[in-house]
This record gives sequence, C-alpha cells and structure tokens, in this order.
Amino acid sequence: MLFAFGSNSSGQLGIGHRDDVSVPTLCIIPPSRTEDGSCKKDEVACITAGGNHTLVQRDSGVLYGAGDNTDGRCHLIPSHKAEYPSSSPNLSNLTTFEYSTSMVKRCAATWEASAIITTRESATVILTCGAGNRGELGQGFNKTNSNGFEIVSNHMNTTPIDIAGGMSHFAAVMSNGDVYGWGSGRKGQIGEPKADCWSPRKIEGIPFRAVRVVCGRDFTYIVGSPDRGEHLILGSDKFFVRSAAPTTIPTWNSIGASWGGIYVLLESGALLSWGRNDHGQLPPRSLPELDQIAVGSEHVIALSKTGKVLAWGWGEHGNCGSLITPNNDVTGCWNEIQVQGRVLSVGAGCATSWIDVEE
Repeated sequence: MLFAFGSNSSGQLGIGHRDDVSVPTLCIIPPSRTEDGSCKKDEVACITAGGNHTLVQRDSGVLYGAGDNTDGRCHLIPSHKAEYPSSSPNLSNLTTFEYSTSMVKRCAATWEASAIITTRESATVILTCGAGNRGELGQGFNKTNSNGFEIVSNHMNTTPIDIAGGMSHFAAVMSNGDVYGWGSGRKGQIGEPKADCWSPRKIEGIPFRAVRVVCGRDFTYIVGSPDRGEHLILGSDKFFVRSAAPTTIPTWNSIGASWGGIYVLLESGALLSWGRNDHGQLPPRSLPELDQIAVGSEHVIALSKTGKVLAWGWGEHGNCGSLITPNNDVTGCWNEIQVQGRVLSVGAGCATSWIDVEE
C-alpha cells in the first residue's frame, strides 16, 4: 500500500483530491493483476516527481502517473482506460494514479518532463515526454513538447542503466560507465561547453567508471563504485555544493540530491551530506542508523534500521508531517511519521513524501 503526504495542488499525491495533507494518506492506484485477472503482489520499485506530477514504477515494470498532465508528462494511453478504471474524469489533471506504460526499468522527471529506461525492439533505450524549453526532452533542436513517450534523438551506442532529472536537465549512466546529459547546461551541469543541449551528449572528463547519478537544481552528482569512493560534481557551486564535498565517499550505499544539497548514505547507516541548510535540510545530530533515504526538493524522508520513518527539512506543505515550527521547517530534529504496517520503502519529491507499506 502506498501512502503520500505534502503538496497536492495538481493532485500529484494521487489521493483523490487536490488538497495538501500532512499525514500519510492512502494513494488510489490500480492493483497489479496476473494473466487470469487476479491481483498480485507488486511492490514499488521507484518513485520520481516533477514540479506537479508523480511517476510510480512497480517491480513488474508497470508505470503509473498522477498530477498535472496538460502537456502529456504522465503519458496516459486512452486505450488502457477501460482496463485500468479510475475515478479521475479529467486526463489533464489526475487526482488518482493512472496506468502509463509498462516494461519500465527506471524512471526520472524534471519540472515538466518525464523519462524512462525501457525496452523497445529488443534494445534498451531512453524515452521522454512532457514539456521543456531548455532541451529537457532530448528529442532534437527546438522540440519542446511531446504528448507521449518518444526516443531521445542521439544514439548512445551503449545500454543505459541509470537516469536522473533536475529542475530542467537529465543525466544518464551507461553500462560502460559513460554519462550523457541533456537539457539546461548553462551552469556546466552537463559538462562543457556550458550551454543548453537539445540532444544527449557525452559528458567528457569523468576520471572513473560511473555507476550512479542524481541531479540537483543546477548540478549533477556522479559516483563510481562504492569500494573506491570516487565521485564528481558538475555545475553550480551555490551553497558550496562542490567546494564543500569530501575527497572521497567510500562504502556508500545510496545517494540523493535536493535542489541545493547532496546526501550519501553509507553502508554503516550513517548519513553524509553537504549543501543548502537554510530550512534544516541537512541531517540533525544523533540520527539513528538508516536503511534508506529519499531526498526531495528541500526535505528528506528516511527509514531507520529499526523500521521508523523520519522526516526533516522544509515542510511548508506538510511533507515533513504535522509537527512543524512556525516557519514551516523541521530543523535540528526530525519528525517520526506514524504509519501502520512494515515499511518497505520511502520516496520524496517536490514537497511531497511517500511511504510504501507491506500489504
């Protein structure tokens, strides 16, 4: 069962209305079904969010979308509406999750666009949809809108294994360790030259084999294998996100980025972070050992090794829970978010938070 809380003006929480909520609320999402039509267990594999839309990918590869779909960023297929009925009458503003596509291996989003890694004609490719005036779609010069998923225009010759989106740029890691970027690039977030790019281009000069990537508002964070701890930050140094970085990050377990900060969960359960902290975004002291982190635009949701859900940072839309200070921050401490059942995973987006609970 998927629960959500936080910003919801476009229905991006998928809970049946468009009001913000500060307590975990059950999402309305079609159940996965077997060939005989019966429901099957299908846990959440990935949650990613743009400014006003959310993508939820199941373990089976099925993708659902909720929120603003005026420009096709949720990629709804009308022919599937009968198969996946919903209470949402308007395909432009979805207050419940709707079927989008299947065979998805990874998904990502910018403010108004979506991207997936999927299989097409026996090849693993990247598709994008939605809108973007800075090249976010990667579908060629001046292509600013795509109502359905279309392949990015540059053939990268190797298999994509990871993808991430910032405010207005994407970055993808390939199976050979190369990284490609497209979209907004004027701060150097997709390498040199510092310019917007309408098709994916290889980011040159990475001195190691990349395995993961995450994106902030105007930067890209690339990491190599955990045993070596190599990492690289491209783009803006606002909030000292580049200059305050440690030399290495050995034994990392997972990584995340807010609009202005970087978070590295170590195998030990400790959380290393640096960058913006004007709303308490950086972790409070005495955090328990963590099993998972999910980093939103300016807040963090974490799952402790004892199964507790913790939240801190900028919580003006209720995305850090109901217990906040007068200035909407959870700073120097954390909220423990109460939810019934065993928590499987957590997610975070643009002032939105998610908890997947075992049924």
